[in-house]
Amino acid sequence: MARQDLSSRSSAPLWLSSQVALFTGVLFAVLLLVAIVWMSLRGHEQVVEQDLQQEALYARVIEDQATRSFDAVSVVLSALSETVVLQESPSDMGVVGRQWAQALAGVPSVRSVAIIDAQGLVLASSNGTEIGRQLDLRQLGPRPASGQTLLGRLLRGRSLADFEAGLNRSALRPGVNCIPMLYGFTLRNGQTLLAVALINPDALINFQRQAIGDAPLSVVTATYTGLLLTSTGDMSEAPGASLAGHSLFRERLASREHGTYRESGTEGVLVAFRASRAWPLVVLVEQAVASSTQRWLTRARPVLIAGLVVVFLLLGMSVILYRSLRARERSRVLFDRARDQVVRSERELSVLLRSLQELIFRTDASGVVTYVNARWAALLGAKAHQALGQSVLDVLVPERTNDRNALFALDHLDGVRHCRASTVGADGRTRYFELAVVPLLVGGQITAFAGSAVDITELLETQRQLQMQLSLIGLMLEISPQPTSMADDAGRLVMVNKAWEQFKGFERSEVIGKRLIEFLPAAEAQLHERAERDLDSLGGEMRFEARILRFDQGLRDALISKVKVPSESGALIGVLTVLTDVTEFREAERAIREARDVAEEASRSKSEFVANISHELRTPLQSIIGFSELGLMRGRGNERVAGMFQDINASGQRMLALVNDLLDVSKIESTVGTFHLESVDLRSLIRPVARELGPLLARKHLNLALNLSEAPLVARADPMRFQQVIRNVLANAVKFSPDEQVVELTAEMSVQGEILISVRDHGPGIPESELEKIFEAFVQSSKTKNGSGGTGLGLAICRKIVEAHGGHIHARNMPDQGALFVIAFPARSGPETVPMVME
Repeated sequence: MARQDLSSRSSAPLWLSSQVALFTGVLFAVLLLVAIVWMSLRGHEQVVEQDLQQEALYARVIEDQATRSFDAVSVVLSALSETVVLQESPSDMGVVGRQWAQALAGVPSVRSVAIIDAQGLVLASSNGTEIGRQLDLRQLGPRPASGQTLLGRLLRGRSLADFEAGLNRSALRPGVNCIPMLYGFTLRNGQTLLAVALINPDALINFQRQAIGDAPLSVVTATYTGLLLTSTGDMSEAPGASLAGHSLFRERLASREHGTYRESGTEGVLVAFRASRAWPLVVLVEQAVASSTQRWLTRARPVLIAGLVVVFLLLGMSVILYRSLRARERSRVLFDRARDQVVRSERELSVLLRSLQELIFRTDASGVVTYVNARWAALLGAKAHQALGQSVLDVLVPERTNDRNALFALDHLDGVRHCRASTVGADGRTRYFELAVVPLLVGGQITAFAGSAVDITELLETQRQLQMQLSLIGLMLEISPQPTSMADDAGRLVMVNKAWEQFKGFERSEVIGKRLIEFLPAAEAQLHERAERDLDSLGGEMRFEARILRFDQGLRDALISKVKVPSESGALIGVLTVLTDVTEFREAERAIREARDVAEEASRSKSEFVANISHELRTPLQSIIGFSELGLMRGRGNERVAGMFQDINASGQRMLALVNDLLDVSKIESTVGTFHLESVDLRSLIRPVARELGPLLARKHLNLALNLSEAPLVARADPMRFQQVIRNVLANAVKFSPDEQVVELTAEMSVQGEILISVRDHGPGIPESELEKIFEAFVQSSKTKNGSGGTGLGLAICRKIVEAHGGHIHARNMPDQGALFVIAFPARSGPETVPMVME
């Protein structure tokens, strides 16, 4: 550390001198460069100022010439108008026109002059072809008052003939323009006339070009409002052009009559302007700043080059001096840095070797250990110290005998030498290593070896366990009864099990590496391909049924399961497919459906049979009942005969009741039966039924307790069918209740929104095993078969009616005595008439 500080102190003055030399040289170069730049900018500004002064002079000359030209034309018009006023006869105007033509020969800026009346008729003209033409005065501009001269705008045309009324001006040749000047005057007879002069703008432009010569200037003459009159540029599209957007007309002309300024923008422009005091026109002279810059560069280039050469020479001398002074210091610094790097590298290498998990060692040319790292002690314990001075092959024993001779052989100088070795660790467990040795050469001879040994014990153990798991998975797939296959991402088969071979009739050697389309029917192969394309959208897993070919049994119903097999990165490795033959299940389902259809057909036939038989029985029964009633009437005097007819009539009535019940059952089970639903308060249907059964209650001295909700119990129901249910249930309660008891009927709304109607009696009750059977047709409870009659169809009819309304009915025994029948009706909406559909 002291040596390093001493080196730094000794190099400090040298470092300081090199930096000072470089800084001084760069400072002088920068100062010289700044001076050159300042002088250049100052020279550039002087050139710009000179150009602006020159432009102002041009603007003054051109404006003075334009003013004098317009003044001359105005004088000509005034003089010509006085000549016309002095004429005694209008017929003399032709002679005057010829005189004007001779007079205008010396005025090149005027193309022609003419006298026009108030309606636009040309009365006299220096151009004889214009006389007698009818002009459109609106095109020439505003009409001046008597004694007033007005300067018009730039118009396309050469003569007044181009302004004739009705002329298509779009057909006029572009580039030929004129500026009209109008003077108004009045004859002695009071007639108002116009003297018109067509000024040739080309004459003005020629003067402007002669005035500026070869100077890179642009001259423009415009009105105060920005309408273009003349320009040294292209005038083919000049008529109607406006310069109102120019900075002169927007900002400066309103406050100053003349001046110069520099207009900023993407390209700078030098502008000089001058307005005429006599006429409403302004002259602009413009020049690009780039032109001034170019002239300045032409003039200043030798000075700039000389100055830059001096700057670069000064910088070069400073750099050379700095490099020469810096070289000696760098060599000393590099030497100290290299020495420090060696020391640091040795220290870091030592730390690195201690932190490595591999065994690191060094041997002499014979393989005797001269150095080991700390990992040896962690793996071998006390044996690590014993390894020094021993041969590596005695500590790490190679698995093959040939490796002992080849590992430290001195007869060849090849690179890394590998072998697998083992040793017994400090824990008594045999550990396996991957051994690598590299010869160290000095002068082309092997003087030592450096090597490392990587502990691969856990890796070998993991590989053995993984191999066992793979073998187990392969065995499970092979013995699986379900045909299983796997295809890679290109659709080629990479695995099939034995069940798949038996199902498809192919050996695995025949199909591995092939696509399904190559050996399966086209339709089946396309089915698999479509399913695999849809795997990603279905989450990588799907199941579907299809009929596929089994080689020995033809087409079979199969449940096909496909799952995407991803790699660690999520990329597709392949698709696993499992086939499950469900043909027997589907055949069983079809058999069950067919049996159900047969049973339903039998039930329908039975219902039709019962209905037909019932209709056939009613006709003779009506006759029997009718004749028995007739016999009762005639046998009133003979008690024996009357008793016989009474028995016949009672039996007929019971038989008719049975037939009516059979008809109700068949009518309800018929698919053509209908229910007429309407919104009704069920309380209004219960009360009439209770009054109807009053005589039956009185006969057995029974009381009927009606507990009806105070709130309306509105439901959609068929009133006649609903009353039939209440009548049957209430009649059964009356029939099986002992005398002098109470039959209770309660109707209320439940918390679930259903209407509950319960009927309770105090009769013998119903055996628990028969609580559901009593709702079947022709079934009666064993406790109520007392010979009191009944067909066993009433409760069956009630259940069918209630279920057709979407409700349900059930019965249960009360704890003390008797039975309770509960009818639940939903409060629902629907059409007035709905078809009756039975299960």
